[in-house]
Amino acid sequence: MSEVRVRFPPSPTGYLHIGGARTAIYNWLFARKHGGKFILRIEDTDADRSTQESIDGILDGMKWLGIDWDEGPYFQTEFAGEHVEKAQQLLADGHAYKCFCTKEDLDAKREAAMAAKKQLGYDGTCRNLTSDEVAHKEAAGIPYVVRFKVPHKDGVVSYDDKVLGLIKRKYSEIEDFVIVRSNGKPLYLLCNVVDDIRDRISHIIRGQDHMTNTTRQILIYEALGAKIPVFAHMPLTLDLKKAKISKRSHGEIVAVQFYQQHGFLPWALVNFLVLLGWNPGDDREIFSKEELIETFSLERINKAASIFNYRKGDPKFFTDPKAININAQYLRTIPVEELAGYVKEELQANDLWDDAYEGDKKEWFLKTLEMIRERFHTIKDFVADGRAYFTDDFQINEKALKKNVLKHPGLKEWLPMLADRFDQLPELTTEEAERVAREFAEEIEVKVGIPINAARAVITGQLKGPSMFELFELFGKERVVSRLRNAPKYFEDQS
Repeated sequence: MSEVRVRFPPSPTGYLHIGGARTAIYNWLFARKHGGKFILRIEDTDADRSTQESIDGILDGMKWLGIDWDEGPYFQTEFAGEHVEKAQQLLADGHAYKCFCTKEDLDAKREAAMAAKKQLGYDGTCRNLTSDEVAHKEAAGIPYVVRFKVPHKDGVVSYDDKVLGLIKRKYSEIEDFVIVRSNGKPLYLLCNVVDDIRDRISHIIRGQDHMTNTTRQILIYEALGAKIPVFAHMPLTLDLKKAKISKRSHGEIVAVQFYQQHGFLPWALVNFLVLLGWNPGDDREIFSKEELIETFSLERINKAASIFNYRKGDPKFFTDPKAININAQYLRTIPVEELAGYVKEELQANDLWDDAYEGDKKEWFLKTLEMIRERFHTIKDFVADGRAYFTDDFQINEKALKKNVLKHPGLKEWLPMLADRFDQLPELTTEEAERVAREFAEEIEVKVGIPINAARAVITGQLKGPSMFELFELFGKERVVSRLRNAPKYFEDQS
């Protein structure tokens, strides 16, 4: 294979969409696997909608995901002169012509074709105008667009799609399409090809919604005498109602930044997005960066549309369950020192950070993360469900309060009594905590689970979690005793 050069050409008209991110990731993986180049090109020709904020959002989103580029970002507007030059070349070489049909003319032609049940499309009225006729219309100030002259011959435009196989489209099914607007500005169809030729793009990996463009763009490549890239069209991403995922229809839930803000780890989201339209050929779901680069191939991109299980309303499981599960697996398995960096940012954002967690409390901090991450799904959980580990200002989960504390009125006295027993110990170790708790339960003639589950609720605020005996040692005697002695207030609050 000659040098692999791929590109990601987003339009800066909004945030980085997960569909766009997936396109970038596939291109990036392909380039990295083959030792090629990944080019970032911002297609900013829509001046009315393109914003610096959107450009910044795209760049920040890609950096957060870890998708780096080798060249760029280039901006399409910087090459406007080249686009016009190539349009003039196509006119001069007879591959394009000036079309003076008005909108009213085209609407009338379309209605007539529909009435006659004929194929819709431009009928070529201006295709064979003589040079004198063209000059006369121009002199009269009649506006025109430039149309590409599709060959009038039998046969097909064909290409070997690396995902879908051999694709064919008859010349007769392709109308003479517009490549330059009446204001003199070239359209996407032409600009995109000119940019790809200049950037020496070898492979174009993009969504199946571009397939109509592909056959027309191949004609432009041929007319410009350029080598045609290899094409690979990815499946579209649909919601449960089989509607295409879009910024307009689905809002922020499909923005990369949304996942960053809701506690996802960057590579976990990359991992999920890759699997949203590609499979490794086995049942693996979790990949390191190196494994994914090694395993990725265009041939294993799915042909059928992928389904994004879009959900609203649930603050904890707010998106596709598979995405949540993959993120949870990463939380449990990445090195705890790496996890600590993400948790630090979340604690800082909630005014819970203590600089001692990087000083004399570092060992305790890392041990705490190691113990509690098993049940968490996002970084947000370290504050939402793990708040009691980092501050005394926390609330007990309502279910835990009702089930494990208030259900047993005797706990109003038993928990402070247990606190006194712990307070008498020289040191509150896991072993000593278990011994004292079991002896205490026998003394008050209840199952040990009753005071232990209640202690979990008033100490951690949660219904479930790591071994409570280990947590007694983790929290330390002072905090354990204080929170157990404070337990009667939960009964008083109910009166």
